[in-house]
Amino acid sequence: MDVTAGRQLDGHAGGPDATPVATARALAKVGDAAAVVLVEGISDQIALEAAAVCRGRDLEAERIVILPIGGAHAIGRFLTMPGPLSAGVRIAGLCDLREEELFRRGVAARTGATPTRADMENLGFHVCVDDLEDELLRAVGTARVESLFDAQGDLGSFRSLQSQPAWRGRQPEAQMRRFLGSGARRKLRYARLLVEAAVERGALPRPLDALLTAV
Repeated sequence: MDVTAGRQLDGHAGGPDATPVATARALAKVGDAAAVVLVEGISDQIALEAAAVCRGRDLEAERIVILPIGGAHAIGRFLTMPGPLSAGVRIAGLCDLREEELFRRGVAARTGATPTRADMENLGFHVCVDDLEDELLRAVGTARVESLFDAQGDLGSFRSLQSQPAWRGRQPEAQMRRFLGSGARRKLRYARLLVEAAVERGALPRPLDALLTAV
């Protein structure tokens, strides 16, 4: 494996308790935050932080906290919880298409009005189609993704997945999404790599670009 692979998880929790640990770490910073971005999981957090770095931004210095909430089902609780998140801090968010309705209901509970997609974006909440991995794979392109797999020592494993009866002949993008989701920490490892590759092509996915602009 490429020696750079290890840095993809620097500063991020690992193991079975990774999400609650990451959530607790982010919540500890919320009291001093100028803005809080609610995301579903750690891979989204890594991707947003990487995109900010590629833009030359220092989120910590700007007091912008990326808060992984442990799944979209928790959005309502975080948007209505007492404390710093209800004290005038700027709130934004990122979710997958299939979780948009959960986020919409959470925003409605906070604002008192059910928002449209345009309303959500005006409030700083952006939706990935179909999900962040799909957005990044389209932005980077299959040839470049394969080169990343090769550089990280994963191309052989990816070829093995492609040869499995259930995945043989499927679209490469679908195979890559399955591959990224099949390893215990693979999606986390590739979050930053895919963002950096997208930025190199001048193709940072719109939800990430718009969200960073919003905060």
